[in-house]
Amino acid sequence: MPAYAVIGGQWGDEGKGKIIDYLAGNVAAVIRYGGGANAGHTVVNDKGKFQLHMVPSGICWPGACGIIGNGVVVDADILMGELAELTSRGIDTSRLYVSERAHLIMPYHALLDRLEEEARGDAAIGTTGRGVGPAYLDKTGRMGIRVGDLLDIEGTLAPQLEQTLAFKNQVITKIYGGEALSLTEIMAQCTAWADQLRPYIRPTEQIIQDLLADDKAILLEGAQGTLLDIDHGSYPYVTSSSPSVGGACVGLGLNPQAIAGVLGVFKAYSTRVGEGPMPTEMLDQIGDDLREKAQEYGVTTGRPRRVGWFDAIAGKYSRLVNGFTGMVVTRLDILDGFPSVKVCVGYRVDGKDLDRFPANTSLLAQCQPVYEELPGWDQPTASATNLSQLPQNALDYVRRIEELVGCKVQIISTGPSRDETIEVERVIP
Repeated sequence: MPAYAVIGGQWGDEGKGKIIDYLAGNVAAVIRYGGGANAGHTVVNDKGKFQLHMVPSGICWPGACGIIGNGVVVDADILMGELAELTSRGIDTSRLYVSERAHLIMPYHALLDRLEEEARGDAAIGTTGRGVGPAYLDKTGRMGIRVGDLLDIEGTLAPQLEQTLAFKNQVITKIYGGEALSLTEIMAQCTAWADQLRPYIRPTEQIIQDLLADDKAILLEGAQGTLLDIDHGSYPYVTSSSPSVGGACVGLGLNPQAIAGVLGVFKAYSTRVGEGPMPTEMLDQIGDDLREKAQEYGVTTGRPRRVGWFDAIAGKYSRLVNGFTGMVVTRLDILDGFPSVKVCVGYRVDGKDLDRFPANTSLLAQCQPVYEELPGWDQPTASATNLSQLPQNALDYVRRIEELVGCKVQIISTGPSRDETIEVERVIP
């Protein structure tokens, strides 16, 4: 059996965690390939509600193992906290494996993240302050510390940390005016991490290849969304990794030919956290009502999410970047009761039409949405499990999104729970 990727088609927070959890009962492994604790996935099942930032969402299924790939930057404290909570609630965490090649988020990364955002002032990007960006910066700068280094503290980690911290403390104190961090304290922290994480550290590339060789299906769990991709997103208001499908190959050591399906997850409307242009953003009462009804507040930061109508131009762009073989539309139930709903079918800049998602962020900020308005529906879609239970206007709305993005809708989510799902077309054979 091959691999199936679940990718965010918007600016993150599309509901990937719920969809991963829904599909995970049919696979042998759920695998995170990028990002860090800056992305939060919410899972609701028979054991309750889980908000996960590091552990793959599929860990709640007893038949699936969870893998954190080499492309992830690991916040060890958050990971250990999640493992403890999962264990206390009856989830077997012995099925989690963490790549020895994944990089660690160190204490100076989180500190520098906050100091850099403060220094940017009005030009702040709106990071989560979790140290993800600085950790990726050290990775590409070849001065990062990897999870596998915890297995050789004296020979590998200690000399690398001593050299790196000396440089970081110069930056912290002389550029930002902060207080230097203690080498002794960080070494003690690393030792504690090593003691607790040692059982989970594995050569995950080999585990993944063995699963595929045994004809087992695996699920690749994307974090955040395509429009936040470091290369393909609304740069510089992006994350520091590649949430798009290309990041899965690099972040796991996976042959691209192993990926048989790429599922793009989209909310029935749009949301965004942090700074950066968002053409369909609603700054009116309708937007406020939608935010409150949907409780659109970030899992990681608690910040209110910006909300807008569905942007089909951005959706089509995400499809082109990822090669989606199918779509998921989530939170359809949130639009219940609106007299009408809108879909952005084009942009207009200085009186001229634009039918593509521009690379230039300044141009994107000038884009005015061209809307197509569709009739709303009063009959609730919440908890529907079959297409026949949807009101015709809701079904027409989904079909119009499908047509505009150019990709068939395979799943519709009508609520937060695993069983509040309509599988229009089977995703994993």
